[in-house]
Amino acid sequence: MNYRHAYHAGNFADVVKHLALVTALLHLRKKETPFFVMDSHAGRGRYDLAAGEAQKTGEAQNGIARLDGVHGAEALEKYLELARGADHYPGSPLIAAMLLRPQDRLVACEKHPEDSAALKIALAPFARARVEAGDGYAALARLLPPPERRGLVLLDPPFEAPDEFEIAARAARDAYRRFATGIYLLWYPVKSAAQARAFCGEVLTCGAARALAVEASITAPEGKLARAGLLVLNPPFGFAAQMRQGLDLIGPRLTGFHASLYWLAGAPD
Repeated sequence: MNYRHAYHAGNFADVVKHLALVTALLHLRKKETPFFVMDSHAGRGRYDLAAGEAQKTGEAQNGIARLDGVHGAEALEKYLELARGADHYPGSPLIAAMLLRPQDRLVACEKHPEDSAALKIALAPFARARVEAGDGYAALARLLPPPERRGLVLLDPPFEAPDEFEIAARAARDAYRRFATGIYLLWYPVKSAAQARAFCGEVLTCGAARALAVEASITAPEGKLARAGLLVLNPPFGFAAQMRQGLDLIGPRLTGFHASLYWLAGAPD
């Protein structure tokens, strides 16, 4: 399966990932000091859900399309406000850019030339957002640690390469060792529980004291994306409770949706 963003924009996994992103960024905004955001595999920035790639999978129909009128959790409401306020469904870099303050900064990396060009157009209105056309893994070594010393790193590769799990785990470990105070959101498809646990275990050899896994699944036909997760390193205080609140509101809207949160390192809040 191809996990490039255009094929899965607005699906259940995007909803969970973007809810987590908004939750973490709202926490960073609580302090006046600036923060840095890096998106290692940023994609196009925004997606037409009527276009060919999204229509080919139709996954948004059991995702963002079913969430109109959901209320009751601050981060979820903010995410839905941003998603509805855009001309097209916003990807992670556009969501992050919309939450930047004048003192904050975003670097979004994308190596596919067409997607990188589209991303530059999507982020053009945001003076504090910059696009790097190139390998996001390589950029981690150059950009971390950031001078702000506060921030968030999103690793969301397409898992096209057979050894992507190993590559992503190694990149995450190296990044954490350079920038151990950052919040990390590491997206991964769950092809098997054993593979997912092995990936998280490899990442955690970085020595992170606090780590939370957020996994979600839906009922889906054979060959479709049915389960995905986020490994969150250094989750802010209250992050798990806020995610649980939002996921409980999302769950009844999506067919076959189930979400679980479990701590892999550190004590629950």
